Amino acid sequence: MNTITSILTVLASKFDDYNRVKTVVSKSSVGWHLEHSLKTIDQIITACKKSDPSIYQWKFKLNRFLILDVLQKIPRGKAKAPKVVQPEGDISKESLQLHFEKVCQNLENWEDMNENCYFFHPYFGNLNKKTTEKFLALHTNHHLKIIEDICN
Repeated sequence: MNTITSILTVLASKFDDYNRVKTVVSKSSVGWHLEHSLKTIDQIITACKKSDPSIYQWKFKLNRFLILDVLQKIPRGKAKAPKVVQPEGDISKESLQLHFEKVCQNLENWEDMNENCYFFHPYFGNLNKKTTEKFLALHTNHHLKIIEDICN
């Protein structure tokens, strides 16, 4: 989980830019992308903790293979964030910091979790711990690149 921890550090370094917008890059603000990334990490880690590793089964999914293994990037503008991970209400530096601390706390026992803990992704199917880490890194980096483009 070192990768996610280091990505979280980069996310936190962008909190001061939360209100920046550049509509030619994204209709959403930097804060929206930060909050969405934090919500996604938090929800996925929580789902993995609640999963039953004994029923996890790997199944080949072409979409997962192409995005996570071949392209190793998420194409912009091709998918819409599920409602459950879309930020709601006002976003402030303080609210981002509070959510960041919650995510860090949620990640504390990640290393000790079973390798077959998993969550269900709507396009990629069930992702076990190792693939979840890969997805979270890819997803968060996707939003960090958008944030960089907004800020530059």
